[in-house]
Amino acid sequence: MTGRLEGKTALVTGATSNIGRAIAEEFAAEGAHVVVSGRSGQRGSEVVDGIRSRGGRAEFVQADLDGSPEASRALAQEATSVLGGRIDILVNNAGIYPGGGTSAIDEKTFDQVYAVNVKAPFFLTAAIAPAMVEAGGGAIINLGSWIARLGVRSALYSSTKGAVETLTRAWDAEFGPEGVRVNAISPGVVFEKVPGEVHPAEANMNGTPAGRMGRPQEIAHAAVYLASDESAFVHGIVLDVDGGRTTVAVIAR
Repeated sequence: MTGRLEGKTALVTGATSNIGRAIAEEFAAEGAHVVVSGRSGQRGSEVVDGIRSRGGRAEFVQADLDGSPEASRALAQEATSVLGGRIDILVNNAGIYPGGGTSAIDEKTFDQVYAVNVKAPFFLTAAIAPAMVEAGGGAIINLGSWIARLGVRSALYSSTKGAVETLTRAWDAEFGPEGVRVNAISPGVVFEKVPGEVHPAEANMNGTPAGRMGRPQEIAHAAVYLASDESAFVHGIVLDVDGGRTTVAVIAR
């Protein structure tokens, strides 16, 4: 690794599995001191232990981001404390994916998905961005989704990710002039593939140039770029890392 985040501190939510875990591991490998946040203490400890075994710096902060301002503020406060008083990079990754179509979603599920996917990052950003401004700058990275812009049968989840991508632009207008860059990554179908097994979601990548699911590390590489000084002139974008899913159709001949 090249130490592109050397001396930086970072908070990654939903960092105990898949994309969030890969981002936390990649940040640490690039020199950042990382707070791994999630609901499971066991999985969080596994991620932290793995980072430390490779020479990285990481701490686990347990948090259930239920959408309440109190939960987001508590995470912001504890993460700031264990990172020595500042957070340079925030990755809003935690989210939940409901099953079922529109007619199968009840109000409780609707409210829960919006609470976790939209309200939680909203109040976490509200708690952390002003401190970044006061410290002289920072970077916020939100996780959107390819289905926010390409219609599929997942209305509730895709609408929350559309909200997150809109917040990305609005937050950059608000905080960007004060030194805090806000960008988003829109992943395609991303899972750690098990050799010899076909993942049920893999069919969603048929007809794309990549022709396969993405790997969590490929999203993490994009996150390192957006967190680093290499992207100092990049503001308010949604970076598609989706194997061409939303932009290119490969037509069989």
